[in-house]
Amino acid sequence: MMASSIGMIHVTSEALGQAVEQGILSREQADRLWSFLEARGTPAPPLVRSRFTFTNVLYYFGGMLAIGAMSMFMTIGWQAFGGWGIADIAVAYAAGALWGSWYLARKNLPTPAGILATLAIVLVPLAIYGIQEGMGLWPVARPYRDYHYWVDARWAVMELGTLAAGAIILYFYRQPFAVMPIAVTLWYMSMDFAPLLAGGMDAGWKIRKVVSMVFGLAMLAVAVYVDLRSRRRPDYAFWLYIFGTFSFWGALSWSDSGSQLGKFLYALLNVALIFAGAAIARRVFTVCGALGLFGYLGYLSYSVFKDSILFPFALTGLGLALVALGIWWQRHETEIRASLAGMLPGALRQLAVDQSDR
Repeated sequence: MMASSIGMIHVTSEALGQAVEQGILSREQADRLWSFLEARGTPAPPLVRSRFTFTNVLYYFGGMLAIGAMSMFMTIGWQAFGGWGIADIAVAYAAGALWGSWYLARKNLPTPAGILATLAIVLVPLAIYGIQEGMGLWPVARPYRDYHYWVDARWAVMELGTLAAGAIILYFYRQPFAVMPIAVTLWYMSMDFAPLLAGGMDAGWKIRKVVSMVFGLAMLAVAVYVDLRSRRRPDYAFWLYIFGTFSFWGALSWSDSGSQLGKFLYALLNVALIFAGAAIARRVFTVCGALGLFGYLGYLSYSVFKDSILFPFALTGLGLALVALGIWWQRHETEIRASLAGMLPGALRQLAVDQSDR
């Protein structure tokens, strides 16, 4: 953690970030104040990431179990409660989760507070489903668990309600982990809205992939905007980058260009993703770009050069060359990152220079 001292007062960058979250300072004021304190005092030590301890493992494992129980692992047996019973339970659970999040935040326990705020958002589609079921708005039998497994345009009301409630909870609770269910909902929408836009439930895979790519790009644009606003203190954009990249890159990877040129351009796009991930310190770009490039090389191996003797030797040489490139990159990473950042627009350039890899 970075720290500066004024007399007997110890000021940290984390404390300034909390002051911004509570509305005591604006982000611009906090940045200017920190620059002033650094100029007045001794040089600040580098930022140290918080450790991922066994306590964190218990927090997130327990939290994901609770979240999964009310979403992915919901059983059909819950239909026995009826629509209004499901809605009542979901609302009661969400109210308890929000109170718990508020209480834990006051006790300076941000991680479990964020998990409970996330649980409250996850319960919103369950509550909306229960209300719809109670009012007889589902024309066919459709258990809630299908929400997480089946594409259906009729989930739209639940998704829009989740986004609205999630935005409100995020505004008041300011917990970065609460962005996760919002990003997941946007990902679901990229699949469920395709039938609506195509005029029917029988929308082809082509329109579904186009809609998914558009949603993914839109989510990435929002992630960049959030990055520029918050400068990753805290990192609200993390989950938006994750699911935005999956939505765009996944749909693009499943698309068949039908030509060698199209497949080669896809490979080049993945190379661009690898370098973009290095430039703005977002590993999800690099991982997806590497997977896409490996997929293209696999296609060359099994289709284009399947009878070639030299192709495996060429790939071996390429692999060893990449290892050597990795050694060189490690020795010059700071200069390379600065050079890549210099190719970005002004605001993104400053963000890339300021951030360490995550």
